[in-house]
Amino acid sequence: MTVGLCLLTWNEIAGCKHDVPLIDRSRFEQIYCIDCGSTDGTVEYLTEQGIEVYPQTGKGLNQACKDGADNCRCDAFVFFHPKGSIPVEDAYKFRAYYEQGYEFVVGSRMMKESTNEEDTKFLKPRKWFVLFLGLAAKILFKKEGNTVWDALHGFRGMTVEAFRKCSISDMSPSVDIEMVCRSYKLRLKRIEFPTRESARIAGGTHFKAFATGKKLLRYLLWEIGRKG
Repeated sequence: MTVGLCLLTWNEIAGCKHDVPLIDRSRFEQIYCIDCGSTDGTVEYLTEQGIEVYPQTGKGLNQACKDGADNCRCDAFVFFHPKGSIPVEDAYKFRAYYEQGYEFVVGSRMMKESTNEEDTKFLKPRKWFVLFLGLAAKILFKKEGNTVWDALHGFRGMTVEAFRKCSISDMSPSVDIEMVCRSYKLRLKRIEFPTRESARIAGGTHFKAFATGKKLLRYLLWEIGRKG
């Protein structure tokens, strides 16, 4: 089993400078990046670090992930957003699950042993919405196997073969919840493990909560009627 680490970036120079030096490169057979048009020096920095950078071929997070799978030369990949918010060493845990036969693996912020950025707050709207989507996907599509509760965490991976079977749509930014729903429909062997999330060290989210939420709910309705 060979595993590639795929960095997904869009103006993440601060996060890259924090996370990239911490990566044990001996843990992966390939380390590469899909970049969405960074203008802050992200591409130049990664190139200097010897990391191959592929320009994203179209708009949207779905396309970034499709490009990540297309450029993977390994049996499986791990998507990692270098924001300084997730322990780099947790990316090493994916290989053991792949070797146990799992096709879809998620680093979860929703398990008892995990930490979510909102855990210290009284109101947790983002966490509650993620759990709602996880429950909705489970009710609508799950037939057997493990449940994925962290339906929107981008820290996840699949075997290349399984990702291609999923036939990810162009309904960006649906890819995270879509991987969950498709894994249920296709009966892929799946698992999630706990990770710790902290606030990103610089910049803000690229996905506004209300607009993104509407798109994800629209995707769920579309997936109900999707054939295959």
